[in-house]
Amino acid sequence: MTDTDKKPWHGILVATSLQFDADGEIDFGAYKDNVAWLKEQGLDGVAPNGSLGEYQSLSWEERDKVVQTAVEAGGDDFVVMPGVGAYSGRESKRHAQVAKDLGAKAVMGLPPNAYRADDRSVLAHFELLASAGLPVTAYNNPIDTKVDLTPPLLAKLYEEGFIVGVKEFSGDVRRCYELSELAPGIDLMIGTDDTVLEVGIAGAKGWVAGYPQVFPQACIELFRASVARDVEKALPLYRMLHPVLRWDSKTEFIQAIKLGQDMIGRNGGTCRPPRLPLTAEQEKVVREATQAVIDAGLA
Repeated sequence: MTDTDKKPWHGILVATSLQFDADGEIDFGAYKDNVAWLKEQGLDGVAPNGSLGEYQSLSWEERDKVVQTAVEAGGDDFVVMPGVGAYSGRESKRHAQVAKDLGAKAVMGLPPNAYRADDRSVLAHFELLASAGLPVTAYNNPIDTKVDLTPPLLAKLYEEGFIVGVKEFSGDVRRCYELSELAPGIDLMIGTDDTVLEVGIAGAKGWVAGYPQVFPQACIELFRASVARDVEKALPLYRMLHPVLRWDSKTEFIQAIKLGQDMIGRNGGTCRPPRLPLTAEQEKVVREATQAVIDAGLA
């Protein structure tokens, strides 16, 4: 892939965590510093206001300022692709429009998730998002949303011009091959950190990722080897990282990644309610897995 072929949603876009102060208010200074650091590390961009950014616990005003902060920290040559998930389509479009006004280059949209939407509702929803004027990448997370963006439905969304790609979080790598057959032009993005190698080999163009904010250089190396289908180079690194990467697919993924940030000297911090800290047993497992990667010189 040449630079001229690279779209804003290609490469590694970090699904950023969000920092809070002792009173539970957003620490925008800490967040801005983390985004700037990710740019320095060579990542391609950030995807704020996703699940890792605890968007469900944020007000509209807070979500707007998160996007503004990311754009300011990254500058013109750094991609900001905010999540615009919300219960109503009008609200999602509103977030997409604000993202465009603030200088974002694309948005990432969940399907309707206040109820188990049918295909007609999903198509109407993404048509509404696309009308804001930014490229839309769909976010398929049937585990949490209860709405499954199947390969045939994604192909229809792409055919209608409503989406340009999909962050595939189902964990089912078989879908990647079916999707490429049904919609050869759609861009596949890795959605689960613990399927990087498999989805990379299947033809991914990007990775909306959590753990690069803990291990940026190791994750960059792993992603590049995976999409280049260099299994000999990727597999040993993948095995070393997998004990931490698999936490991205667990319920406590935010707490685990924030703990990792704290362990490498970055600001991860606490979560907003109702999320609680890891249990002592969970923290022990995450700490040991994270420390093993640090001790291996991959931090």
